[in-house]
Amino acid sequence: MSYVIEIIKTVILGIVQGITEYLPISSTGHMLLINEFLHLKFSADFVNTFMVVIQLGSIMAVVVLYFSRLWPFDFKNKTAKERKSIWILWSKILVGCVPAAIVGFLLDDIIDGYLRTPTVIAIALIVYGIMFIIIENSHIKVTMNKVEDIDYITAANIGLFQMLALIPGTSRSGSTVMGGRLLGVSKEAVSEFSFFMAVPVMAGATLLKLLKCGFAFGAFEWIILLIGTVVAFIVSVLSIKFLMNYIKKHDFKIFGYYRIILGVLVLLYFWVIK
Repeated sequence: MSYVIEIIKTVILGIVQGITEYLPISSTGHMLLINEFLHLKFSADFVNTFMVVIQLGSIMAVVVLYFSRLWPFDFKNKTAKERKSIWILWSKILVGCVPAAIVGFLLDDIIDGYLRTPTVIAIALIVYGIMFIIIENSHIKVTMNKVEDIDYITAANIGLFQMLALIPGTSRSGSTVMGGRLLGVSKEAVSEFSFFMAVPVMAGATLLKLLKCGFAFGAFEWIILLIGTVVAFIVSVLSIKFLMNYIKKHDFKIFGYYRIILGVLVLLYFWVIK
């Protein structure tokens, strides 16, 4: 094994994770597809774990960028009312996370065994790309402009949409954004709420994967995990900033078109070329 080559592959995967995690284009789908060509030379179990654990970098990007809005223990700079509003926001986030957490825990092995295939990813990319375009062309009336406007029922319904992301290629951010838009949440608010929901969901998925593997990694495997996570963190910060600036003047249709084109290319490659 060439350590340098594997590190380069890891950096590439970290970049892809960082770019795609918060854009509605499926980070898991991209990671699995790119690994089809890069082929990290580790055991299948480790590669599968790497694809999940690397998401810690993306989680930390949200924590760092939105720390002030998510940290309720700032007694020096926040009033009691402001701290209470943060606790309320967290309660809504957790309500939205419950459906995917339960179903993901129960079906984790089935998803890993049967759904992580190029065909499933490609079909999910295309189907949800079409749905994005349809939803954005529908001009649904916005009734919730800020994250704080999202009520518990809406949060729970967004959580139901998030369950769709258990299918590789669907996109966790994509499914939550799509659901929020259908429910009348603004682009900015649903994007931020999607970021916030990612923290407990992805942290839980990472912990579950590590517990199943028993943390039984070699020294170089830990180095690979660390490099991938750090790169994913840096790129995720840039990706989040890009998305929030982009949607101030544009809708999500461009991501729908991208998903369709990518899905078709994947099908052509695996069904015709390979």
